[in-house]
Amino acid sequence: MLLRLPASVSEAQECLAEGAVPVGGATLVWATWQRDGFPELAMSLRRLPEANVIGAETLGAAVLLGGIDGRVPDALRLAAAGVGTGAVRRTATVGGNLVGSTLRCLLPAALVLDARATVLEPDGVRETDLAEVVAKRPLLLALRWRAPLACAYRKLPAVAGGPPPLVVASALHRGDGAAARVRVAVRDGYDVLDAEAATGTDPEETLRSLRATALDGLPAAAWAVVRPQVRGLLTGTR
Repeated sequence: MLLRLPASVSEAQECLAEGAVPVGGATLVWATWQRDGFPELAMSLRRLPEANVIGAETLGAAVLLGGIDGRVPDALRLAAAGVGTGAVRRTATVGGNLVGSTLRCLLPAALVLDARATVLEPDGVRETDLAEVVAKRPLLLALRWRAPLACAYRKLPAVAGGPPPLVVASALHRGDGAAARVRVAVRDGYDVLDAEAATGTDPEETLRSLRATALDGLPAAAWAVVRPQVRGLLTGTR
């Protein structure tokens, strides 16, 4: 297998045009390749500046999960810190988790930040939403969002060998000339649901509004986490 390490977007485009397979940290594909055979040409973004940014409103796809720190909102930092073991986090990347993983541990946090994705295609760079990233699995370069007023994240304990643990993420955002809004995302099993509601003076009113969204069908165990998390965001008692 020949591994290409493009240092510019134009070089990465050339790799895509040549059929290079993106590898991320290779934590999810290595065993499959050992069993089924390695691709002739692969590509890593670890030398591409656009894929290695990290800050209050951006996170590159080649950033290692173990390198995500307090520069990003807490929801993303905590989500990354809860992925696998330390050894996994030292090799797994943001792009591999969001695009290559079935669990997509970072997805709830990215959704509540209202993140947009910058993706690379053979004909250039464009921006898209996370729904397309999940459905079509393009080559992710980076995530971008507007810093929230506050955010929260919780991952419940899981039974070894059982279903994926319940994850709840939420974020409070400034309103565009209107009331602030709260976004909530829940991973229940392998499904991720998200919704938002305008905030008012009464947190219970906001929770009732969230109940009128796709979140209404969540199990009681999920709402037992959503309720205090949203109340905490709205009252500043996280």
